[in-house]
Amino acid sequence: MRQHIAAARQTGLPLVIHSRECDDDMTKILQDESGKGAFPAVLHCFTGGRDLAFAAIELGHYVSFTGILTFKNSQNLRDIAAALPAERVLVETDAPYLAPLPFRGKRNEPSYVVETAKVLAVTRGVFAGGNRAPDHGEFL
Repeated sequence: MRQHIAAARQTGLPLVIHSRECDDDMTKILQDESGKGAFPAVLHCFTGGRDLAFAAIELGHYVSFTGILTFKNSQNLRDIAAALPAERVLVETDAPYLAPLPFRGKRNEPSYVVETAKVLAVTRGVFAGGNRAPDHGEFL
């Protein structure tokens, strides 16, 4: 991990981090390595906790959400997404996996990212799709 961070720092290319069930370790590594110099990074397919998300943001990184954000049991993740600064939040497909509602269980594809973006917008209170929220009554 530290070698990849060094490469990101040297090249200026963003490090894409898929961190699962290791929030404390990842936070420590990111903070330690940032002390050696800034590097660009995104927490890809984020499913971690609030502390990791905010630690990454404080270091100038991005947090990216997939279709998991649309799942009924992802309220904690939506709460985190709502609290982060908008300029540090991304959405992604993670295709061919993790299709958002209403496509859950199907092969994911890039065109479905709009569903994740809609849920993010509703979550953040900025949905601009007229008077109608996305048809995701499972989580609203």
